[in-house]
Amino acid sequence: MATYDQVATMVGRPRGARTVVWALKTSPTGLPCHRVVAKSGALAPDDVFGGTQREMLEAEGISFLPDGRIDMGMHKWVPSELE
Repeated sequence: MATYDQVATMVGRPRGARTVVWALKTSPTGLPCHRVVAKSGALAPDDVFGGTQREMLEAEGISFLPDGRIDMGMHKWVPSELE
């Protein structure tokens, strides 16, 4: 799982998380947008993915905390030096 902040930083806009949200919301289908979440592990509002983000992530083996957030300690993407 990547966070909006991570994606923003990778494209040179470390304070551009909201722009990443907008870009993913308006992106063409086929991109794995459902794998980008808030740094807290919170999912996007239901209207972004039609309420299916959690189902898509569960199908990929992503685990959730009791409060509905993704367990970021287990699933957060940590880029390696080689990438």
